[in-house]
Amino acid sequence: MNANVNLTNAMPELVAIRHDLHAHPELGLEEFRTSDFVAGQLEKLGYTVTRGLAKTGLVATLTNGTSKRSIGIRADMDALPILEETGLDYASKTPGLMHACGHDGHTTMLLGAARAIAERKNFDGTVHLIFQPAEENFGGAKLMMDDGLFDRFPCDAVFALHNEPGLPFGQFALREGPIMAAVDEARITVHGRGGHGAEPQETADPIVCGASIVMALQSIISRNIHPMDPSVITVGSFHSGSASNIIPERAEIVVGIRSFDPKVRDELERRIRLIAENQAESFGMTATVDYLRSYNATINHKAETDFVRDLAVRFAGVENVVDLERPFMGSEDFAYMLDGRPGTYFFLGSRVTGDEKSLHHPGYNFNDDLLPIGAAFWTELAEAYLKSE
Repeated sequence: MNANVNLTNAMPELVAIRHDLHAHPELGLEEFRTSDFVAGQLEKLGYTVTRGLAKTGLVATLTNGTSKRSIGIRADMDALPILEETGLDYASKTPGLMHACGHDGHTTMLLGAARAIAERKNFDGTVHLIFQPAEENFGGAKLMMDDGLFDRFPCDAVFALHNEPGLPFGQFALREGPIMAAVDEARITVHGRGGHGAEPQETADPIVCGASIVMALQSIISRNIHPMDPSVITVGSFHSGSASNIIPERAEIVVGIRSFDPKVRDELERRIRLIAENQAESFGMTATVDYLRSYNATINHKAETDFVRDLAVRFAGVENVVDLERPFMGSEDFAYMLDGRPGTYFFLGSRVTGDEKSLHHPGYNFNDDLLPIGAAFWTELAEAYLKSE
């Protein structure tokens, strides 16, 4: 590492904070303890803390010098509804909830940066540290935007990172343009006519019709979408019936949809609706489709991506910085912040042994050795963007 900021000495404090947050996970829009803790830490450091954005979100503001320039750095705070299986002595104290995506680490890294930024005061302008709730479920980024995030806290650019166990430890992975997909969900209900399994001719079997819909959906990507437009349709749930001698009244199918291009996104919805409704009609039944548009695609801006790349090369060495060949098909609500302001979203690798559990796995644990690296990088990023003359 060629970092100008070295926070190795802060390691014990950062680890203690991360382990405390890990032991007390909270779901989206319920991060009351986490928000109280974060706010208390920041107020001690001299930040002006504004609370209540998206219910449990907060923004910490620090100004130095005379420049009107400003920067936003975001960390997510929420946990997941997963029963932890790590066996750690600081494992979740709330059964059924755990920090399985590393948001405890993201929050800790930004708190570490907050201390270094405040103590060094090596910047000219305003730093807004954004601690966001509900990334995993309710789109906390959009809720903060709806509460006037960038109107109340103007940012010339905004940045965020995510730990990634699939990438080598300390590796920065970034990408101009699309880096995470848009995600939508379709709930298809096939309305049939139930009856005795021994007399199928007297019924309209929604299971047979539903199976036909499932198979027909597989043709959309291969036959209706351009091969160079990445997209995914996944039938994740199919529920119907209760016994072998009963033909049920309905079948329910839940479909996950991923895409990047807005026109492709529209076409996927159109085709899913057509297939469900017309397949059902061909079986003498009807189908209703409840289609939920969720997170937009995360699209990185060129100038800010170039800025992070150049800084990461100086910070970690060119051998530890990669440009991703293709985007991830996962989704991220930081997309909404990037719709509102220029910025970029990137990954920081945590793989050491190759046996690390993936994100959202009940055995996952954030790698504490990343804490001083992430905190130092955020510090250098804020100082470089708001460079003192």
